[in-house]
Amino acid sequence: MDDEKTLLKRIRRIELKTKRLVDGLMQGAYYSIFKGRGIEFSEVREYHYGDDIRAIDWNVTARMNHPFVKEFVEERDLTVMIFFDVSGSIDFGTQDMLKREAAVELIASIAFSAIRNNDRVGLILASSKIEKYITPRKGKKHAMRIIREILYHRPEEKGTDLERPLIRLSKVMKKRGVIFIVSDFIEDLGKLEKPLRIMRKKHDVVAVRIVDVRESEIPDVGYVELEDGETGEHFAVNTSDPDFRKNFSRIASERDASIAYFMKARKIDFIQIPASDNWQKAAAKYFTEKTRRART
Repeated sequence: MDDEKTLLKRIRRIELKTKRLVDGLMQGAYYSIFKGRGIEFSEVREYHYGDDIRAIDWNVTARMNHPFVKEFVEERDLTVMIFFDVSGSIDFGTQDMLKREAAVELIASIAFSAIRNNDRVGLILASSKIEKYITPRKGKKHAMRIIREILYHRPEEKGTDLERPLIRLSKVMKKRGVIFIVSDFIEDLGKLEKPLRIMRKKHDVVAVRIVDVRESEIPDVGYVELEDGETGEHFAVNTSDPDFRKNFSRIASERDASIAYFMKARKIDFIQIPASDNWQKAAAKYFTEKTRRART
């Protein structure tokens, strides 16, 4: 396990790596996409030419014998909860980084964007149970703690069963907020139906799927031994068999389409992030498109 000095360096490196995305696209997009709880009354002032007559406060106007209007301001006070699947399959990676590493950088970007907008951000680490819960708070120090907890954490269980942890999350989040579910979604999607339906009624929900290229295509490298990251089971496959590679790609393609359709049908925002440095492009594309739709 990293010592304290090494850990701080890793956290600082992640902060610097995600800075451009946070300072640029995500900062403005985050504010425009994710709204607060609504608007609240600010003050009453004299009517000026061009003001919306629907904002006129008729009681004050009658007393002062002169038109006055009500002013309102957006009530941000937003809570952002990051739900991170730390099961065994998230530690897979064959390119630039593990799926876990890409997820950590994305989560850091979300956390820094939230605190820069003075929003609260919290964290749940889950496998087949909630392994760690961090209460939503504000401030850079708190965002750093979230990154630290993810880097330090070693899951107690490698299996995936997000149903109960997600139901628990829906009970914890009392006020309207934003929930990011970061996972590879290698599990029975039908079990997520109920918790997602409950959360979608009250919150903005964004599902972020972390994938590795070798989960959809496999090279011709002869016989290889593979290990299931969640069960620990070992098995050998012949990657030189063209039928095996074809079936592997077909099954992966069907799985990808099924996950995307499942989220779309339930009106859950869906982002697919590669376990590589290209994850920022995928994230930027989502926020750009989401901002465009929000303005139309």
